[in-house]
Amino acid sequence: MTERFKKPALPGAELFESQADNVSDPAEMAAAGHRIANLLVRGPRNDEDQGLVDRVLHLADAEGLGVIADLWSHAAADTVAGSLWRLYLLRTWVYRSPEQAAREYAAGKAYAPVHEVLAGVVDPPGPDEVMALVDTVIRGVVGEDFDVTLDRAAAFAHIIGVGRGQLESGDPHSAAKLVDTAMHLRHCAELERAARLH
Repeated sequence: MTERFKKPALPGAELFESQADNVSDPAEMAAAGHRIANLLVRGPRNDEDQGLVDRVLHLADAEGLGVIADLWSHAAADTVAGSLWRLYLLRTWVYRSPEQAAREYAAGKAYAPVHEVLAGVVDPPGPDEVMALVDTVIRGVVGEDFDVTLDRAAAFAHIIGVGRGQLESGDPHSAAKLVDTAMHLRHCAELERAARLH
């Protein structure tokens, strides 16, 4: 049976002191989420940006990445925030179900050999190896190789989705959603290479 993702609680207003006076406004929350996503991926440009990044990272350390990731949950798939939301969901699921992730990866890699090379998981992947891969992908978020991070995450999601569809115990609907996630991440990687991912 597939685990459902629970949306994490919204972050407190203290995170957005410099963002807006009324952070409960959905438009302001979305704008704050996009700004934070872009700062995490692109890096700060000035002291104010650096201060916000420092507060975000402190909040993530203290309360978990979920308090920030929820800001990205409604972002369009072809945005930096939307791609970070999908990376967050993949990581959360792998940490909740590492054995299932390893089993589905093993089942899917025979049907997606090119994706296997891109994903970079050792053979055979156990739960620890799969969690290590996801952490490696997530750690690659900040930097010039964001497109590579997105490509690797897309390959991983594709293999898992295919594997889930191959297993008798698999859920075809969630398998298709994982393949869709892979498609969105791959599209974001293409946009990033074209300098059109915002």
